[in-house]
Amino acid sequence: MARARRPSPQTAAVLTALAETGAGWSHGYDLCRTLGLKAGTVYPILIRLTERGQVETSWEADPPRGRPARHLYRLTTAGAELARTVAASARAGEGAPASGAARLAHRPT
Repeated sequence: MARARRPSPQTAAVLTALAETGAGWSHGYDLCRTLGLKAGTVYPILIRLTERGQVETSWEADPPRGRPARHLYRLTTAGAELARTVAASARAGEGAPASGAARLAHRPT
């Protein structure tokens, strides 16, 4: 039986950001910008969460002219539950980011 692991701060931040959009779709690039994380961090997290059934993906249906379609991401029901668990852990002081504004924003530079 696999042990449930606490998500990394980066994974918790991605979950929190996606939860803040509700049922809306997010672009990976926008998540990178919002979270201040590199694509090499965010996209593997999105892929892993998709493989676990916590994030669903779709291609942009009508991209602006001159730009290719982009992948869109949003939480599944299981992902929304995980995001709620992460938020509850943060409120209980277990180290995960509490809100979108707090995620990774106060990292030392």
